Amino acid sequence: MYILGVNSVYHESSACLVRDGVVLAAAEEERFNRVKHGKQARADNPDELPRAAIDFCLATAGITLADVDHVTVAADPEIIADVLAKGLPSPWDERDKQEQFLAKLPDIPLRFAELGFTGEFHWVAHHTAHAASAYFASTFDDAAVLVVDALGDDAFSTRFYRADGSKLECVQSVRYPASIGYLWELVSVYLGFGVYDAAKVMGLAAYGDPTRFAAAFDRLAWTTPDGGFDMATDLLRFADILYYPPSADTSGLVEVLGVEARSGDLEQVHQDVAAALQEKTNELVLHMTEHLRRLTGSTRLCLAGGVALNCVANQIAFERSDFEELYVQPAAHDGGLSVGAALHVWNHVLGQERSPSMPHAYWGPSFTDAEIAAELGKHPTLVVDQPADFAASVAELLVAGNVIGLFQGAMELGPRALGNRSIIGDPRERAMRETLNHKVKHREYFRPLAPSVLGEFVDEWFEVAKPTTAGDYMLMAYPARPEKYAQMGAVLHVDNTCRIQAVHEATNPGFHRIIREFHARTGVPMVLNTSFNDQEPIICTPADAVATFLKTEIDYLAIGPFLVRKSPTAQSVTA
Repeated sequence: MYILGVNSVYHESSACLVRDGVVLAAAEEERFNRVKHGKQARADNPDELPRAAIDFCLATAGITLADVDHVTVAADPEIIADVLAKGLPSPWDERDKQEQFLAKLPDIPLRFAELGFTGEFHWVAHHTAHAASAYFASTFDDAAVLVVDALGDDAFSTRFYRADGSKLECVQSVRYPASIGYLWELVSVYLGFGVYDAAKVMGLAAYGDPTRFAAAFDRLAWTTPDGGFDMATDLLRFADILYYPPSADTSGLVEVLGVEARSGDLEQVHQDVAAALQEKTNELVLHMTEHLRRLTGSTRLCLAGGVALNCVANQIAFERSDFEELYVQPAAHDGGLSVGAALHVWNHVLGQERSPSMPHAYWGPSFTDAEIAAELGKHPTLVVDQPADFAASVAELLVAGNVIGLFQGAMELGPRALGNRSIIGDPRERAMRETLNHKVKHREYFRPLAPSVLGEFVDEWFEVAKPTTAGDYMLMAYPARPEKYAQMGAVLHVDNTCRIQAVHEATNPGFHRIIREFHARTGVPMVLNTSFNDQEPIICTPADAVATFLKTEIDYLAIGPFLVRKSPTAQSVTA
């Protein structure tokens, strides 16, 4: 039985194909069409399907939409209509746009029918899909599930679930306008970034003093005795947040913080605001996880929603609570809704037996050596070698201080590059971080770079209270051991933590071998890893890799079995 899951209604468009409960393929549309978030969240385009991601999933299985038994989309039009009728927030403040959006939603199943689908269509509510994307992808046979983002289809920003076997039950909710996701969007705009720039604020927070504005954030948000939280709705005007163009009413923040919204250079005050926001988030999420532990009785925790990409809050919530196990799906944001919708239909709706979990994040396109060679052959200024020992050659180049674009195997699902579409470098010297942030990535000084660490050495280099697979996906921030600081200057954040990727031979043997070869030469069991892109979505194809390589100061491209450098001399390529 084939189930196609799709997310397309707002943003982070994606597709996932499941066969008999097992994920076969999953990818975000932005990787194919090169448009951030896949598309703009507009009132006139909820029926704009992620066609390239869908086509990839179908091609992986060698089928067409006519062969698919169930299609499911992560949205519930009835709930959305009810929310809009009550005047609750949407990306559009004009009523005519809201009506246009509602009129377009029923066109989604029609679009699939036009493409040849004849099976059964399902809607799965936003937060339900989030919860399913974490629980049903885990190995757990029961769990407590916490979904935290801006807003679901309904009037709630946060939901608590009890999961058991093939069933998910919502046991509690936090009602809008209390919303951690919206709070991060509002503060992002206040700090001079875009609505989508929560990751920038998280990186900036480590530079600040959270106590300076702690009392102000206590006025803005607080825990409640029922295990949830509430916010000062008169000061936090979330309904005025707009994505296009990005804007928000930050006057309430200005009133409480006593500081005008940023319009010039970043200053210490802005770092302190970011730090206070992170500290408040840690407090709220820990409060909810502790409550969820008591409410469900489960020792296993699943986190989902955009806030679950916050590796600092994840680490606090898990290691300071009584939960014994944690699972966070690599695409915890809306890009993972397609996975959740498909798995929810298989498990909860159809009542089928649970199937194996998602043991890794590599569900996207891969390319043959011949396909890679053909692309390289289009560029006569590239010098291409095929070393006998690829991993050893890459390690030698890293030791020599080179920046390398790494393109291997299947593309990762989710916003973090995990070794298959990565830029890698020597993690030991601080200068490498400056080189990557300023010369290659063209981004701010405060953005951290992650270490990809041999899984068998994580405990030796980092203080990990409880092991979790979330550390495999850069979804946990761990303190480095003080005696190791001097050997990891490029990946050590200003607060002496690292957002690690634990690399295991079983799930990525090629990347594991490169790091192992680097370790053999340096005694350091990690490499610096950042996403292979430059102010664009992470690359997907060999053509994307070559284009980004040519326009940046990356020294080498390690693509398939080939090592590539730039030269004015033409070079022919054969597979």
